[in-house]
Amino acid sequence: MPKRKSSSPYIIPADFPDLDVIRVDDTYYMVSTTMHFMPGCVILRSYNLVDWEHAAYVYDQLEATPAETLQDNKGAYGKGMWAASLRYHQGKFYVSFVANDTHKTYLFTADKIEGPWKRSEIQGFYHDMSLLFDDDGKVYCVSGNTDIQLTELEEDLSAPKKGSLNKVIIRDDKEKVALGYEGSHIYKINGKYYIFFIHWPKDKMRTQACFVSDKIDGPYTGKDVLSADVAGWNSGAAQGGIVSDCDGNWYGILFQDHGALGRIPVLVPVHFENDFPVFGEDGKVPLEITVNDYKPNYTYKSLFSNDFTNPAWQWNHIPDLSLIERDSHSLHIKSGKTCINLVQAANTLTQRVFSEQCSASVKLDATGLKDGDFAGLAALEGEYGFVALTKKNGKYKIITASHKLDYSPWATGVFDDKTADIDYEEDLQPDEKGIITLREVFKLGKGEQTVDFFCLNKDKTDFRKIGKSVGLRFTLDHFTGVRIALFYFSTEKASGSAIFKDFKIDLL
Repeated sequence: MPKRKSSSPYIIPADFPDLDVIRVDDTYYMVSTTMHFMPGCVILRSYNLVDWEHAAYVYDQLEATPAETLQDNKGAYGKGMWAASLRYHQGKFYVSFVANDTHKTYLFTADKIEGPWKRSEIQGFYHDMSLLFDDDGKVYCVSGNTDIQLTELEEDLSAPKKGSLNKVIIRDDKEKVALGYEGSHIYKINGKYYIFFIHWPKDKMRTQACFVSDKIDGPYTGKDVLSADVAGWNSGAAQGGIVSDCDGNWYGILFQDHGALGRIPVLVPVHFENDFPVFGEDGKVPLEITVNDYKPNYTYKSLFSNDFTNPAWQWNHIPDLSLIERDSHSLHIKSGKTCINLVQAANTLTQRVFSEQCSASVKLDATGLKDGDFAGLAALEGEYGFVALTKKNGKYKIITASHKLDYSPWATGVFDDKTADIDYEEDLQPDEKGIITLREVFKLGKGEQTVDFFCLNKDKTDFRKIGKSVGLRFTLDHFTGVRIALFYFSTEKASGSAIFKDFKIDLL
């Protein structure tokens, strides 16, 4: 059997959290949280668990609410879809999850991973849910935080089954944890029921736990199975699913916090001793791992792209497509409303930052800007920075700006109604005629989490740095890793436009 050796436990150096993974024949599929970004609920594909490519989005938009369209100028930041369950049963794919802004549980089904996906709802709200199709035809859901609930569902998954199982089966000790059991993943393996969780004991880092039972409703017994730092980040790899290859080898795909870069997928070998899973080697995550490769000559499509129509791009909230034109090489955005800052701006196009060091550049045609408009290139998360052109009294200015939170970085359910601080400003020279190439460079290692901004010199030979370095960090108001973002918004009158061309992302 051909082999694939990973050079790092980090199989994707980007923000793909809350993972659930399955295998169908020789193909692995993995779903990840996409929060408020649209299209949403991304599914990736692999034939070896190390290399991954885009397979599908489950939906183009979830609910066209004032929040998810950003028409309320508050948005669904830190909410949207979380922690989906991905299953394949009797020839059909199932994806289920809750959205924390609509307070609904969604179910999507499809005959093919590429779709089309049919949407319905499951009555009730099931935090971090995981589905199990049992051998006897019954369907169960495990969900919850700290107190873990087992619920039998109707055969069509529309609602809890009346008069059937609906009980707490596992409880964490609230006095001993900062975060109780959640991120449920349930499996039936060799006649036994296994449920995996993440939790955060007060004397440890993020930790993976497992409980096992001979019966679906318990009693369950278990313990922590992995509490280990990876690569000196002082952060544990936890929360995710397990999957076997075609030859019976087991693996876990978890994630680890990497500061502003986000939550990074980690591949961990798993084996069973006395019917209980053992993660890693000697309690640690190996820095290299060798796996079977079922398509060794397959060429994977990159998860990042310079093409504006590539699925690597997602809109920050549901866009107004009547105000957008795009093809492979250009993006044209018209203004549809006024707002006061970047996070209120509709029709912002984003892409994940890939790796601890990378850069992005784009040519901006701002000749359609009106006074009070801003268009540019951003490092978007709760605490953000950007480089942009703006127009004041008919004259173009090039600026850099940054924004820091004035509330706790661990706050959720808040929205940002403050403008960014202008860190640097200069007049754009008349001969540049409102057209300039902008660049941002990310440094997201353990010791430094920053973004720097640049513009192309007049002689078009090199970039010069402008403004100051902007510090970045992961905060719970957005709950996502930093994004490359192309934005345009109006503060005075919604009547202008901006054009972006020649985008380029480079790993440094």
